[in-house]
Amino acid sequence: MDVYVNLKKIGNNVVLAICDTELLGKTLREDKIVFHIKGEFYNGGKTTVEEAVAMIRNSTIVNMVGKNCVEEAIERGYVHPDAVLNIEGVPHAQIVKL
Repeated sequence: MDVYVNLKKIGNNVVLAICDTELLGKTLREDKIVFHIKGEFYNGGKTTVEEAVAMIRNSTIVNMVGKNCVEEAIERGYVHPDAVLNIEGVPHAQIVKL
């Protein structure tokens, strides 16, 4: 399964953005939440979900959206299932390493 991934160094942080391919360009809405899945943030190229989630190890800030990438991150122990926010039924998770 492929995902879009974007890895950037911003100051002292390594920011990783991952989204499932079918979500790029969509806007999710639920209650007061409006979540834009923008190409300029998520699209640094395509890779496998396994390779993308492996990049979490060397990242300090991670933003991921989509069933495939979030479930893989949960399976590998990077994200606790209770920390996942569902927006229109689509899982979203963030990781910040201090």
